[in-house]
Amino acid sequence: MSKHQPLRPDVGQVVRLADFDPDYTGDFTDKDEAKDQLDENRDRLQDLQEVLYAEHKHALLIVFQAMDAGGKDSTIRHVMEGVNPQGVVVSNFKVPTEEERDHDFLWRIHRRTPRKGMIGIFNRSHYEDVLVVRVNELVPPDVWGARYDHINNFERLLADSGVTILKFFLHISKAEQKERFLDRLERPDKHWKFSRGDLPVREKWDQYMAAFEEAITRCNTEYAPWFIVPANKKWYRNLVVSNAIVDALEKLDMRYPEPEPDLDQIVIPD
Repeated sequence: MSKHQPLRPDVGQVVRLADFDPDYTGDFTDKDEAKDQLDENRDRLQDLQEVLYAEHKHALLIVFQAMDAGGKDSTIRHVMEGVNPQGVVVSNFKVPTEEERDHDFLWRIHRRTPRKGMIGIFNRSHYEDVLVVRVNELVPPDVWGARYDHINNFERLLADSGVTILKFFLHISKAEQKERFLDRLERPDKHWKFSRGDLPVREKWDQYMAAFEEAITRCNTEYAPWFIVPANKKWYRNLVVSNAIVDALEKLDMRYPEPEPDLDQIVIPD
């Protein structure tokens, strides 16, 4: 494996997750080396989010997908630390309700996309409909197979409407997942995070890797890119995600709205 590992696969590249080392940490060797940059990113993100909210011209959609214990919740908590909660909405997509099943698979997703000025975060997403649905054979292959094009068209619509889309696959190894499961079993304060239902999913690890590979390969576009985030080291995972978010917001070249005229003439009455 080469020393340098891309975080964003090329559009059109056939993704093989075995080519991406989940222990990769780039130019950093430990948490302390990355701390200053992560702190700078958090400060910068606070400023950028305020301008995003004030300008009210753009929206940002952040999608997280991972295997169980991959760190979606933790990443959201650490990366978004200090950001004004009024400008952020986190959505978690579980098993569809009866009403949601009576609509197309994207209906519940579209309703939770961020409005202008907002950051929307999906903790799991529309990709569940080509992941868990595929692996567990909940619908026929011709049904989930058609969804890649539906997803690409849906994300294109969002992008054309002013939504910047970033999609992160938090890539952990099977061995690291086991360690995290054991930690949840050994620590009483983490017992609530362990579910016996995670074990049958772990047994289908290879099927899920194949499903993730196809989803990333077929739905990695310039307007909605996938990032394969090495996530065995939590500190590097957080740094990669924060770098990508800050970079995407800075590229929007946002400005605060022009103030009302003659503000210097206003007198505030006692």
